[in-house]
Amino acid sequence: MNDSKNMILAVVLSALVLLGWSWAANRFFPTAQPQSTKIENGKQQPVSQPTAQPQPTAAAPKAMRARNVVLASTPRIRIVTPSLQGSINLKGAQIDDLTLVTQRQTIAKNSPPVRLLSPLGAPGAYIASFGWTVEGAPAPNLDTVWTASNQVLTPGRPVTLTTEISGVRYEQRISIDDGYLFTVEQRATNASGHPVIVRPIGLVSRASKSNDRDSWTMHVGPISVFDEKADYDVDYKTLDEGAQSFANVKGWLGFTDHFWLTALAPVDAQMAADFRRSPSGGYQADYALQPSTLGQGQTVTSKVNLFAGAKEKTWLDRYEDAGTVKISKSIDWGWFEFFMRPIFDLLMFLFRTVGNFGVAIICLTLIVRLIMFPIAQKQFQSMAAMRKLQPKMKAVQERWKDDKARQQQEILKLYQEEKINPAAGCLPLLLQIPVFYALYKVLLVSVEMRHQPFVAWIRDLSAPDPLTPVNLFGLLQFTPPAFLAIGVLPIMVGATQWLSMKLNPQPMDSAQAQIFAIMPWVLIFVMAPFAAGLQLYWMTNNILTIAQQWWLYRRYGLHLSDTHPVHT
Repeated sequence: MNDSKNMILAVVLSALVLLGWSWAANRFFPTAQPQSTKIENGKQQPVSQPTAQPQPTAAAPKAMRARNVVLASTPRIRIVTPSLQGSINLKGAQIDDLTLVTQRQTIAKNSPPVRLLSPLGAPGAYIASFGWTVEGAPAPNLDTVWTASNQVLTPGRPVTLTTEISGVRYEQRISIDDGYLFTVEQRATNASGHPVIVRPIGLVSRASKSNDRDSWTMHVGPISVFDEKADYDVDYKTLDEGAQSFANVKGWLGFTDHFWLTALAPVDAQMAADFRRSPSGGYQADYALQPSTLGQGQTVTSKVNLFAGAKEKTWLDRYEDAGTVKISKSIDWGWFEFFMRPIFDLLMFLFRTVGNFGVAIICLTLIVRLIMFPIAQKQFQSMAAMRKLQPKMKAVQERWKDDKARQQQEILKLYQEEKINPAAGCLPLLLQIPVFYALYKVLLVSVEMRHQPFVAWIRDLSAPDPLTPVNLFGLLQFTPPAFLAIGVLPIMVGATQWLSMKLNPQPMDSAQAQIFAIMPWVLIFVMAPFAAGLQLYWMTNNILTIAQQWWLYRRYGLHLSDTHPVHT
């Protein structure tokens, strides 16, 4: 009768874990990137990514035209670098056409590159622009056609845009590196015959929110670092309620997607900065520098950096070292950044060494296990001592079988007399948690992991395992819902976890034993939505644990039968 009650209790608790985890994961812990492949008729097919092509909102202009038509309607200069391609619109001096050469929309070989910026009037409009406000006189605007010094912008070959309005000459010297950084040097020279007050400005404007999901563990939307403090609190909902203004600050501001960033960073200058929502439903980040009064023949200059690209840590760290304060904070590392950055750097080193991220994750697991090996030895020494104590514990159980409270007291006394810590076996698991969470965050936030293959059907380690027996590995014509899309890797995680737990001493309490017996199979459902890279780490860790247990059992003279519980 008691066994039946214990089994019911175990099942109920397992169900609560599953339901509770599903709720927590959806609300606080995104488990993986969107699925990048699907299995159809037993064949793996790429799936388009929601972040690849931003879509216009219902509030976007109705007179929408095809992007190629819009691009062909205005004079332009080309942008050609190893990382970026696109063009600058000479009408309005807008950087409004930009694709990321090394980032693809899907894992298909012929997939087009990810588009970051798109011109006004086209789907997913997203632009950056720089200019001036002029007090008491006209200033350059979006209808101003600029003259370019050459027709192609490349690293080491800047382009200067010029125009003259009411006797004031305006220049923008635009240069670009081989990564994702534009540098815009603005110059205004007064030849009007009377004083003018000019103020350099810049903006990033997008017609819609990001398709990426903003969550507790990963910020998407407006982002800034002002006076060396990163702000992840302002989001699209905040701007829907009203503009956010910041006076006399230094730093940078812009918009972040999951993997991409567009940010304005005036160089060594105080600014007034704003985030705002437009009446049409778009969103804008802009700044204005201090105004300057120019007499006849006087010139004022300013400089601003524009980051527009993928949030690759190597480039972000380089720009940060060059003076863009905490641009690396555009990656939302979270509270444990101090631990996650070294894990990421180690993983990248292993990847550069072995050439495969899956193998790099396996190597990382080996390194963690080697570091914790002395702790595992102490764990098994404690296990050996527990084994010797089993007869005494059984005697205590028999003597106080009708008095559970006294039984627990006597068993605790035995532990104290023999200097045994029954919780010693939990220490390796506790030490694994920071590593597991760090790898979870690295797989979640770092663009370097995006679309990284392992072997066979695992073609994206940042997405869940797509191969599931639920639809007979794609032979049945339906896609199971996320909570049932149990891939091969999570099944192997559950199986190896079960075997590892079988090699451990079993709990003496029958209810605990039954819960522990069910938990590996619950783990299959919990792990199914996670990134395949995380599943690979857990499975490899389980296999190494099993091997370590087998070796240490032999060394300390233990046998599998010694793991059986003492029955009450």
